[in-house]
Amino acid sequence: MSGLTEIAVCDDEKAIREQLVRLIGRQGADCRTWQFASGEELLAQDRRFDMIFLDIQMKGRNGIETARAIRRYDERAVIIFVTVVKEYVFDAFDVGAFHYLLKPIEEQRFGEVFANAQREAERRRDKRAEPALLIKGKKRSYTLKQRDILYIESRANRVVVHTVKGEIEAWYAMRRLEEKLGDGFYRCHRGYIVNMAHIAEYTNDMIELDNADRIYLAKDRYPEFVKAYVRYIGGGGAADA
Repeated sequence: MSGLTEIAVCDDEKAIREQLVRLIGRQGADCRTWQFASGEELLAQDRRFDMIFLDIQMKGRNGIETARAIRRYDERAVIIFVTVVKEYVFDAFDVGAFHYLLKPIEEQRFGEVFANAQREAERRRDKRAEPALLIKGKKRSYTLKQRDILYIESRANRVVVHTVKGEIEAWYAMRRLEEKLGDGFYRCHRGYIVNMAHIAEYTNDMIELDNADRIYLAKDRYPEFVKAYVRYIGGGGAADA
């Protein structure tokens, strides 16, 4: 894995935290470990970790609640629960836990779980490097690869994200989305942001996508759009004008 693996250890028992840190150190991994005594302390850090060892039964916010909060902003952290109660394992699946360790922790078992978790963290970190956009829909959040977005349409007080797999409705400001998306996207109309990788053809007032959808191109933005699109193609874009 290139770079340091950022690992959080969260347990309200100091002895368990220190044991986990020692075990991590014995794996020979190129990593940096952070210790937290509570779920609140971990969440207050406001950073993403590649791997999180998380106690379930803690004072204040328990491990399951902490994991749910983490999943609101990070879908890809590899979460490993540490617990004395097997019954919590089913709750762990609901928050996308990778694995769990039973206390007292056995060193051999820890090594096996850690090796698998490290490989998974590497896979997820490689995927994270690809430009993505977090969209909060009506009932769930989505992490979309930017290359899978065809265009974004403004409808009343919400947006519809048209992707290669379907549509997603979300409460989002077009201006904010425009700021978040990369140079491969263009605000071609007050109501549309287009992914230039999916443009099949265009006129002075219309853009056709490679899925045959057509969206408006504001005539007063046409000259600027052409310049942006030519720059995009010249920079290695996938579409043909």
